[in-house]
Amino acid sequence: MVLTDTHTHLYYEADAAERDQMMQRCLTNKISRLFLPNVDAASVPMITDLVTAYPENCFPMLGLHPCSVTQNWETELQVIKDLWNKTQQIYAVGEIGIDLYWAQNLLQEQQEAFRTQIKWAKELSLPIVIHCRAAFNEVYAVLKEEHDERLRGIFHCFSGDLEQANQIIELGFYLGIGGVVTYKNAGLDKVVQQINPKYLVLETDSPYLPPVPFRGKPNESSYLTYIAQKIADLHQLPLTEIAEITTRNSEKVFGI
Repeated sequence: MVLTDTHTHLYYEADAAERDQMMQRCLTNKISRLFLPNVDAASVPMITDLVTAYPENCFPMLGLHPCSVTQNWETELQVIKDLWNKTQQIYAVGEIGIDLYWAQNLLQEQQEAFRTQIKWAKELSLPIVIHCRAAFNEVYAVLKEEHDERLRGIFHCFSGDLEQANQIIELGFYLGIGGVVTYKNAGLDKVVQQINPKYLVLETDSPYLPPVPFRGKPNESSYLTYIAQKIADLHQLPLTEIAEITTRNSEKVFGI
């Protein structure tokens, strides 16, 4: 069995020994593929270090997180691009998008940064990984505007309703499902139950959004098994089948 965490910030762990223990817990739990989203220029060296330490298991992405977008977003994005051009291959542009929960006063800048990075992904034939918080309509409007056969990727941390899920799926995106699906009152479990697993990928977004029974504690990628098991239970399928389907989906997205 192979499980894939399509979205983890495991590189935030500064203690090398603890980080190695986290990786070992992942491998013990058959989570052998971890995709690391960039957020700003400062996060690039941290991702590089983890990918260098675990080249068979960790795969980098590149992008400017909407909460890192400022008036000088073009300068920051250029720094990120320059850093990655000097280092290694990337497998997606992300995480990118719009966040109106934390950054309501920079909508225009976020939209411009989002569109710029989508165009860049198309030029590089890469998928995008979308961050969307309190901004579904705004994100969807940009995706509709930019939609063509080259636009593909993952709608990270999906927590919307069934109608929104279908809208995203119709655009050719996969839904990234994380710890929220295990939360009793979130309602995401009822949505996921109605979605064919062929449209789903797994993620933790560690160290955020830990699944039950770890709520209130830092999340980590080894907890992906709890998310996978919840989805397996919702669809009345074996855990191994959910692992196979979602890992295959991740392979289609990232090309590896």
